[in-house]
Amino acid sequence: MAEPQESTRKVNIDEQKAAEGLKLFAAEGGGSVEYDTDAAGKFQTETDEKIKTLEAEAKELTGKDNKKARTEKSKEVSNIKNSPMYIDACKVVKGLEPKNGNFIKSKTEAVKAVKEEKKEEAPKEEKKEAPKKAAKADAAGISKAERDELEKLKTSIVSKKTELKAAGMSGGQQNKDPEVAAMVARMNELKEKETPGSTAKGGKDKSSSKKKGALTTEQLKEMEALKEEIELYRGKLTSEFGYTKKEIKADPEMLEMEEKLKAFEKRG
Repeated sequence: MAEPQESTRKVNIDEQKAAEGLKLFAAEGGGSVEYDTDAAGKFQTETDEKIKTLEAEAKELTGKDNKKARTEKSKEVSNIKNSPMYIDACKVVKGLEPKNGNFIKSKTEAVKAVKEEKKEEAPKEEKKEAPKKAAKADAAGISKAERDELEKLKTSIVSKKTELKAAGMSGGQQNKDPEVAAMVARMNELKEKETPGSTAKGGKDKSSSKKKGALTTEQLKEMEALKEEIELYRGKLTSEFGYTKKEIKADPEMLEMEEKLKAFEKRG
């Protein structure tokens, strides 16, 4: 009986701290946030059931012959527990702030005090420029939610392909899988939105390779960062997901990064 009481006490302390934090936030003019506790609780319950099922299935996979399948189940459980939605659901249920921005019903921004000044014409010009800058910022790049979706897609694609590989499918067959193809298409859509022209193949690379002259300092830095990213991704595919060299070469993410690196190297 001691363990449940201790767990309840910890939750109550967390809730109390969260409540005090929200009061202080509101008192300082920081606005207010309303969380969707019902949705978070439902998501957490459903996900916990899924985790229990996967863990039970992993326990049944005993012996050396089932080691690989058992490992895949454990990785799937780990991916679920580390997903932004599940992390936020657990936070909201405890009355804490969801760090990934999920399960928020409404958010009231802080009300800023306006200084009483008679000169109104001067700030009017600044107000005209502000919307233009905001519009440019909205037009370029992707939102935080879309960025989270992009990162989640990358992990989901690798996990799904690992699952298909365990089922005996080749790299080419994995890429043709409807679910994989749909996730890759959405990933490329978000990448193109984040950096226009980043997913283009062939024509743009050829035209850029015709340009003579050394790369700029920024482009050189980008090329070095890309090389490092490729090696880190290659290591992850090999150590965490057991990809062969052939499967790594066929991976859509790896293909895209290597093509971009080739374009840099041609110009360099």
